[in-house]
Amino acid sequence: MKSSYREALRAGIRDALIRDERVFLMGEDVGAYGGSFAVSLGLLEEFGPGRIRDTPLSESGFVGAGIGAALGGMRPIVEIMTVNFSLLALDQIVNNAATLLHMSGGQFHVPLVIRMTTGAGRQLGAQHSHSLEGWYAHIPGLRILAPATLEDARGMLWTALQDPDPVLIFEHGSLYNVPGELANDAGPVDIVTAAIRRPGNDISLITYGGTLPIVLDAAEQLAAEGIDAEVLDLRTLRPLDDAAILASVARTHRAVVVDEGWRSGSLSAEVSARITEQAFFDLDAPVGRVCSAEVPIPYAKHLELAALPSAARVVAAAKTAVAAGG
Repeated sequence: MKSSYREALRAGIRDALIRDERVFLMGEDVGAYGGSFAVSLGLLEEFGPGRIRDTPLSESGFVGAGIGAALGGMRPIVEIMTVNFSLLALDQIVNNAATLLHMSGGQFHVPLVIRMTTGAGRQLGAQHSHSLEGWYAHIPGLRILAPATLEDARGMLWTALQDPDPVLIFEHGSLYNVPGELANDAGPVDIVTAAIRRPGNDISLITYGGTLPIVLDAAEQLAAEGIDAEVLDLRTLRPLDDAAILASVARTHRAVVVDEGWRSGSLSAEVSARITEQAFFDLDAPVGRVCSAEVPIPYAKHLELAALPSAARVVAAAKTAVAAGG
């Protein structure tokens, strides 16, 4: 059936609400307004205010309420408008949700799912445009997901709700309007393994989330020049699927990691370090990285585009790696 990334997310939420009466959605404007990005549009009318709950503008407050509900046996889906605003709930996420299982000696699980929009490219200014999922991928006790396809947008939520521990889902804002086809029987998908989105033999292009379409475009451009690029979608950022990353590098012997986060201390740094630690002798060239410029994301369109990873930058990095490898 015809769908979009936004509609696939909505279908996943609706399916979860139908499957399990313990599931409810809460967050700013998720009810009467239909969600800041229209993901929850129509769900209030179908499921009522008891299960589609508008909250005050207090991220720390309603994330804390979600943690309490999860401890009490519910299965809350908490929506935070953007990843930038999640910083207001950092104490709840990092010091409570991620640590309670450990601090209780294994007695208290927190089966909480937090959804939030991430990424730039929509001229929303720096306070709405950063890619901070790499920060959260640093924290033990959390599982970090980045659905990049309609199938993952539709299917990751239910699997995440089955996890006894907190799961954060990062939805890139540039993907919401992306159209596509979704199988009529589309359902839950795994949240463990990375996925090869394009097989290849000459270089591994490793990415996730909103940069996947850019990397696939770059791979097509490289193919036109005789370079056969494999595109690996990480999908899950914590824990990383080391086996898939290393297997790809073992096939191609070169890698470029594409990450919309800033280069310093980034997720791309972690991936490249793991490749160097575990697959050094498989490499024919240094691992390349394409990241955002180390500035607050600009508002002006031409400056914003200049700051972000692009297909042209990915193509250039891949060519450098291929040339270095002989």
